[in-house]
This record gives sequence, C-alpha cells and structure tokens, in this order.
Amino acid sequence: MANNHRTIGNVSQGVWNRICLGIARHLFPAQVRNVFYRMAGVKIGTGSKIGATVDIDHSAPELINIGNNVWVTRGVMLLCHQRDLTQYEVGKPVMDCELKYAPIVIKDGAHIGIGAIIMPGVTIGEGAVIGAGSVVTRDIPAYSVAVGAPAKVIKKFGLGD
Repeated sequence: MANNHRTIGNVSQGVWNRICLGIARHLFPAQVRNVFYRMAGVKIGTGSKIGATVDIDHSAPELINIGNNVWVTRGVMLLCHQRDLTQYEVGKPVMDCELKYAPIVIKDGAHIGIGAIIMPGVTIGEGAVIGAGSVVTRDIPAYSVAVGAPAKVIKKFGLGD
C-alpha cells in the first residue's frame, strides 16, 4: 500500500489489528494471548508460546507464520514492513519512500531470545535459536544458534554434535 493512500477498509482493519495485538501482549497465560494474535491474523502452530510484551507488526500480522512448539520470548519485535530505500536520495524525505512488505516464517521448535528483532522476509529454520537482543536480517538455518546485530550463525547442530 502506498503511503497516505488508505481506504476505510484498511484503516478499520488496522484499528482491529491494533486492538487485538495491544490486548494480546499483556494477557496471561500465553494460550490466551495466542487467541488474540490469531484474531489479528497471525498464524500460530500448536504448542507455541508468545511471551508478554512481544511487538507484532500491526500493519501486516497475516504475514507472520509461527510453527509448532516455538517460543517467542518477552520484548521480541516481529516486523513485516520497512521503507524501500532503493529510490532514496539526498534531500528527499525518507517518509516519502514506499513501504515494502515481506513475510516472517518461524519454523517448528525455534526459540527467539528476549528482545530480538526479526526483520521482514526472514525465515528462522526448524530448531534454530536466536540469542537475546539479536537483529535478524537474513534467513537462519535449521538447528543453529545465531546472535548479534546483525545476527550471525555461531554454531550449527547436526549428527555427531
């Protein structure tokens, strides 16, 4: 959607998303939170838990797909949109750059540490662990540990580990 080109339909959907997501981030236990996240459009598998104060992108929660038995801990941010800076130039307000949207996929058994930020278009592989405070800007392979800003894989698990 282009900046400042909103319809009554997408404004009302945005209000609904903010209500559901705003309520969800403060509810207890996680199973109750998941009900409100799903009402906003987030796809959440069975056995998955989303911690308190997790920020889920209000503008496109339907682009978030969380697998089974995933743990998203407190203070994590899941962002499905960002400014497209390919046309940005000196003297141009950055807010005039269009938004680009991309899904986030968190596969089965992954663990997202406290305060991590997951950027648009990222897939977190099955069983992967994201360290606290990490900023994930690219895909993370299955059964690996990634930490830092930007997150880098520091360990891979496999046969013989």
